[in-house]
Amino acid sequence: MSEKGEVDLTGAKQNTGVWLVKVPKYLSQQWTKASGRGEVGKIKICKKGNMGKPEVTFTLNEELTVIEGIDTVAAPREHPFTMQTVGGQTLAVFTETSADKIALEGMVVQRAECRPAVSESYMRLKRLQIEESSKPARLSQRLEKAVATNYKPVANHANNLEYERRKKEEGKRARADKQHVLDMLFSAFEKHQYYNIKDLVDITKQPVIYLKEILRDIGIYNVKGTHKNTWELKPEYRHYQVEEKTDE
Repeated sequence: MSEKGEVDLTGAKQNTGVWLVKVPKYLSQQWTKASGRGEVGKIKICKKGNMGKPEVTFTLNEELTVIEGIDTVAAPREHPFTMQTVGGQTLAVFTETSADKIALEGMVVQRAECRPAVSESYMRLKRLQIEESSKPARLSQRLEKAVATNYKPVANHANNLEYERRKKEEGKRARADKQHVLDMLFSAFEKHQYYNIKDLVDITKQPVIYLKEILRDIGIYNVKGTHKNTWELKPEYRHYQVEEKTDE
């Protein structure tokens, strides 16, 4: 139902009562075939005595008993109603036009279920419906000639290509002895105080994960400040050359 537009409440003002009826799937399909061609059947309401419940029966028009695709079975014509109470619910029926106009048709005053009368014709229809629903969705088929259609592979996503490139590059880097890596790191930090991980990978030629494991033992990762996202040595490992200050 559309969320826009005004709702026509004429049906509520007229206090129109409607029935909410559940019908079998095949019956609604037959009604759809008859759309725009007039009536689809007749409803008969009989009441036995003043206190008796009404007996309601729907009779489908004979021309709508023909089901497409099934020549041996016809749809049942007689459909008795099983009446139900609305209970404490408040139900309403709305309609919506192609112009997104919504109208209240009325309030539900009676609920019912339309069931076909049990007959040999109905049992054959149900059996065919069950057989149809149990058929596999895909069937093997013999081809008379080979399929000549060539399918080109879809271009790989740029992110996937970058990931594969990095993975391949990581695979080429063999882990060196830890002490050898430490020597290279200490030598690098004697020249500069701060390095990002990319530069350290280029210097040591080591896998990123392995290099970070070693850096956590000897270094500090700066997450903020001027040297954000860089590594530096812990104070106990620092041996920087102190520049001599000259008097001007």
